[in-house]
Amino acid sequence: MKLNICVDIDGTITGAYDWLELANSYFNKNVKPHEVTRYEINEVLNISNDEYLEFYLRYGKELHAAASVRQHARDVLQRLNNEHSIYYVTARDKTMEQVTKKWFMEKDLPKGQLYLLGSHHKVQQAKELDCHIFIEDRHENALELARAGFQVLLMDCNYNRLPLINGITRVSCWQNIYEAIDNRAKAMREADSKIA
Repeated sequence: MKLNICVDIDGTITGAYDWLELANSYFNKNVKPHEVTRYEINEVLNISNDEYLEFYLRYGKELHAAASVRQHARDVLQRLNNEHSIYYVTARDKTMEQVTKKWFMEKDLPKGQLYLLGSHHKVQQAKELDCHIFIEDRHENALELARAGFQVLLMDCNYNRLPLINGITRVSCWQNIYEAIDNRAKAMREADSKIA
């Protein structure tokens, strides 16, 4: 059974704390990855949202271009791309389209349709893509998607260790993600064969 898989980018495919070194330097802070216990970067750094936006406008493209790829993400995404349909659904703004596409090419990640929403609200896009599984790192997004009936794999990060609801499964690595998707596809195939 071929699944439609929606994949977030930042913190899901990329390293979750790649932004920290530059932000610490810019704001003269010394925040460590284990201290990043909230998703909103301005709250982590104890700065105003306007100050963070100014930083992001100045360095956002540089941060995205320099982002690392999580361990095993490339291999798993290539396997998933051979077996299913992958859609990259990100809160990044359209202004980040070129740097995002270039990064995917440089990191040898499989091509998939790219949706830059400029918003954290991903439910409508997931509906339009007939999404079976959404891979995400932001707790609030996972809740919103699960409440709308989507199955979510939540990539474990220091900032998303909050209570989960039905429809969300916490995963610790990309190998866990592959196993969860493979099991879901097998279960759907079995259910289809029983109907037939």
